Formats: sequence, structure tokens, C-alpha cells
Amino acid sequence: MSVSDRLARAKTRLSAYYDAEMAVLSGQSYKIGTRSLTRADLGEIRTAITNLENAVEELTAQAVGRGRRLRGQYIPVDF
Repeated sequence: MSVSDRLARAKTRLSAYYDAEMAVLSGQSYKIGTRSLTRADLGEIRTAITNLENAVEELTAQAVGRGRRLRGQYIPVDF
């Protein structure tokens, strides 16, 4: 799978997670008597959003040729 395909897929998933976050924030839980039901875990959704935002950033950098493959040049110096 190419970088552009992975980037498009990650952006689509990120959009879906943003929608899920808004749904949870607008009331995805309800109570019947003494029992309550929550349909999604906001903490897990936010963790996934953070991970996907990082992935989109990294894939975008790779797509434009600025990947995260960093190399340092070290020059030994005697004092």
C-alpha cells in the first residue's frame, strides 16, 4: 500500500473518530432504573484520535519527502 493510500485511509479513520467523539459528548449513555449503559469509551476514542493525528502527520511528511528518518552527523572533538 502506498503512502498516499495509507494517508487517505488514516484521514478517513480520523474523521470517523472525530464523529464518534462528538456523538459521545452529545450523550451516548442512558439510564433505565438503576442500570446505565454507555455505548463508547471517550478515553479510548481520544487516545485513538491522538494516535491517528500523529500517523497523519508522519504520513504527510513522508508524502512530501520529509520522513522521520533522522540522521545526525557527529564530529569527534578533542578538548
